[in-house]
Amino acid sequence: MKKSIIIGLLIPLLLLPMNCTRKIYKVAYPTLSDKKYDSEFPYKSCSRELERILRSVKKLSSIAYYKRYVFDYDNYVTMHDVRMRRFRDMASRVEYHNNSVIGTATILYSSGRQIAMLTCAHVVDFPDTVAVFYREPDGSQRYLQSISIKEKQRNYVAELPEGGEMDILAMDKEDDLALLGKEFARKPHVELQVFPYPFGRAEELAWGNFVYIIGYPKGYKMVTKGIVSQPNRNKKHFFLVDALFNKGFSGGIVLAVRDGVPNFELVGIANSVAADYEYLLVPPDTVVKSGYDPYIPYRGDIFIEFRKYINYGITFVISAEAIQDFLRKNKNRLLDRGYDLSSVY
Repeated sequence: MKKSIIIGLLIPLLLLPMNCTRKIYKVAYPTLSDKKYDSEFPYKSCSRELERILRSVKKLSSIAYYKRYVFDYDNYVTMHDVRMRRFRDMASRVEYHNNSVIGTATILYSSGRQIAMLTCAHVVDFPDTVAVFYREPDGSQRYLQSISIKEKQRNYVAELPEGGEMDILAMDKEDDLALLGKEFARKPHVELQVFPYPFGRAEELAWGNFVYIIGYPKGYKMVTKGIVSQPNRNKKHFFLVDALFNKGFSGGIVLAVRDGVPNFELVGIANSVAADYEYLLVPPDTVVKSGYDPYIPYRGDIFIEFRKYINYGITFVISAEAIQDFLRKNKNRLLDRGYDLSSVY
């Protein structure tokens, strides 16, 4: 009689852990259906969806070519001489140089022979003229040491047909946004993947939301992750993420997930990172490459070098709302050139 009682008590105890496990599993995932952006790591694979998105994200290279005129101090060249176009004969020598930037651009539009891509303005924004002045003992600057004039600029995406050179269709330097376009000579034979998911609303992001960031840091196509901080940090709903940022990530898309994958939404693009700056006195490159004895005082020429030190993990993001406003403001300009992006915004 006692044995039967003991056995009867053990059976419910053995079943208890199984019932608890089943209840936890059923409750955990339905909570994703709250119509809000997720704060948890995706619970299932989304590699196939990310691969499709990656096909719409391209590496953008921008190069500006300059002609520099260098002047001796005794020539007393001023900006008035530049405006009067007589500075060329006053130069002691002429040099050529270029500035180059790598960034990220995403295909937002493709129709017929036309394509349009979104990126950051600073990736393609090079000054037309750069002037350097001699500094007087009193701190004033009047006479030119050099002036560089931009002769041409190339913005290109190597993966595109026909060389991939792009024109600047619209630019907003304040919000750091630019739209690039290209009209091919003939309709491309290969499919150009347009970003396949909708724009989201950055104003609905909250502290701790999970995001993906896709771009080309240091020229390498990469997917990384981050956590949202300071949502709605200004009236345009810009925000921060803790993702690592390197040169080339500018223009990289930021994707939030609403109620589980594959419900991706574009909530912004990464454009900058917190950094510290300083000026250093350095020897010429020829001395650095040839080597020198650090125990012997250096008495050669020295130059001033400007260096930037990135504070990794503090990445600034332009909101989806700002991007859509930018496209709307330039609607007529784009339509005049045959680009109808109304479906995007």
